[in-house]
Amino acid sequence: MTSVEATATRPRALVTGASSGIGQAFTSRLARDGDDLTIVARRRDRLDELARQLGSTGARIDVLPADLTDPADLRSVEAHIRDGEALAMLVNNAGFGNYGPFVEADPDRAEEQIALHATAIVRLTRAALPGMVARKAGAVINVSSLLAFSGTPAVERPKRATYAASKAYINMFTRILAHELAGSGVKVQALCPGLVRTEFHDKLGGRSPGLPVMEPVDIVTASLAGLGLGEVICVPGLTDATAIARFTEAEAAVLGAVRAASIAERYTGT
Repeated sequence: MTSVEATATRPRALVTGASSGIGQAFTSRLARDGDDLTIVARRRDRLDELARQLGSTGARIDVLPADLTDPADLRSVEAHIRDGEALAMLVNNAGFGNYGPFVEADPDRAEEQIALHATAIVRLTRAALPGMVARKAGAVINVSSLLAFSGTPAVERPKRATYAASKAYINMFTRILAHELAGSGVKVQALCPGLVRTEFHDKLGGRSPGLPVMEPVDIVTASLAGLGLGEVICVPGLTDATAIARFTEAEAAVLGAVRAASIAERYTGT
């Protein structure tokens, strides 16, 4: 790990997937807002260049190259969070697409996606939370996706079973954590962007013509504003914020409707 030194002590944030797209936008915004940063990604050259660019903000930038699908690298970042400087914010942003029909999917690649979107987020969040809870302050932002809500798509979507399912996991994990952490002073958020102008979609073959595309900087603006508003699920393009409340109410209605000791009549043939 290398660092670019600053002259003053500032709050510290750690951002994964920091070398491009939404992760890079988070690092730039947080550095300008007054945070020191630990930036994590696979590509060291990009991290070094980003650290050089952010040096003018006065931030101290620690560069931590890691592939979070590699258990050894993941443990190394966990240890850095657990044993290093206190974190004011953790942004779990690292991820990749891997679209395509599930029956044709490379199972190893699918497993890597689950490791990155689920296992890495769980372990890094678990490493960060005890210190935040002890200090009664801190925030964890887990970058999810609008496709977390796409189990019953209104329009045709790319085949994406593992991607969408792993993002739905992020949402549920974050929502339950929010209940556990209520009153602790620690905030958590699942950030659910739609199409964003990043390398992510370029690697998947581009974006569907005619669909609106947001800029990474605007996604970050919405996320941080949503954190201030107490939004556990932040959907940057959603004008009607009550839609999330209606979604969770419908979910609660299904859970609350099951109060029987026997199976429903439709399963008995009567």
